[in-house]
Amino acid sequence: MKIGMMVDSYKPYISGITNYVEVNKEYLEKMGHEVFVFTFGDLDYKDNEKNIIRSPGVPLADSGFYLSLRYKRFAWKFLQSMDVVHVHHPFLSGRLALRYCRPMKIPIVFTNHTRYDLYAQAYFPLMPDQVSTGLLQAYMPSFCKAVDSVITPSAGMEKVLRELEVEEPIEIIPNGVDLRDFKSAKPLSRAKFGYKKNDVILVYSGRIAVEKNLPFLIEAFTGVAKAIPNVHLLLIGGGIQQYEEEIHTLIKQLNFSNRIKAIGRVPYEQLPQYLAMCDVFVTASVTEVHPLSVIEAMGAGLPVMGIESVGVGDTVEDGVTGFLSTEDLPAFTAKLTRLCLDS
Repeated sequence: MKIGMMVDSYKPYISGITNYVEVNKEYLEKMGHEVFVFTFGDLDYKDNEKNIIRSPGVPLADSGFYLSLRYKRFAWKFLQSMDVVHVHHPFLSGRLALRYCRPMKIPIVFTNHTRYDLYAQAYFPLMPDQVSTGLLQAYMPSFCKAVDSVITPSAGMEKVLRELEVEEPIEIIPNGVDLRDFKSAKPLSRAKFGYKKNDVILVYSGRIAVEKNLPFLIEAFTGVAKAIPNVHLLLIGGGIQQYEEEIHTLIKQLNFSNRIKAIGRVPYEQLPQYLAMCDVFVTASVTEVHPLSVIEAMGAGLPVMGIESVGVGDTVEDGVTGFLSTEDLPAFTAKLTRLCLDS
């Protein structure tokens, strides 16, 4: 079977969706299928995997996303030879799937990976919530009705889609993650990063982005650090340069540069070794759907501290695989302190 994966962005931009598509492509190919990724980006970028088909677009700052309303001729012609297409973003890629594939009667599968309601609040703070919700309620039901199958990775996200008035059947299929490397990784040397053997290392891996609620996480950490002198926070990941600079500035303003390290992106194949070096995975994000970063951390044997919300709350069992808290700074700090003391 020829399968087309349609995404608004792909490598070298790293995100949960990028990793999801890469893993699914790999395993579908092992089953004998031909899988092609249709996306936008730099046409001169050299991929380390086959069958990546890029069309040109206008880069949106350094976000990793490109704006375009069409595929290049070869791409859309080839897309129309697929047996099925799997759309991972409902707006640009979603509209192109309807434009190019619906007339050819090619089945269209859509997986909703993202809390678009909360992303709108994060990136368009001046837009009233009722306006962004109204726009999504106008778009998502019609789009989901136009495709052949709707998937979401968690029960919490299914509920969100229902609240957006999507009436079509929704399949809940959790994200697949290849955890073999995470379970067997040899930890990196703590001394290389200036850590001591008995230090408690908290780690966050993911995009450094507005929707990840990192100022809340950093502020909670400062409360923990005042109570536990040997606790450290390691931030792994990159994002838009301006926001990365804001996070670095915040750390300096709090005078915690010696306890918080933001090391930027690391090669994905090295991530298991970084996690194996650490003690606790932490996140304050409330915009997740079925977070691969949390699953990877659990695969590495780390307890998780997070906020009770869609995605993280669907993944972490409070008191068993980690701790969940409300989005209340004193409550979150207290639970994280307890988890660090247990560690």
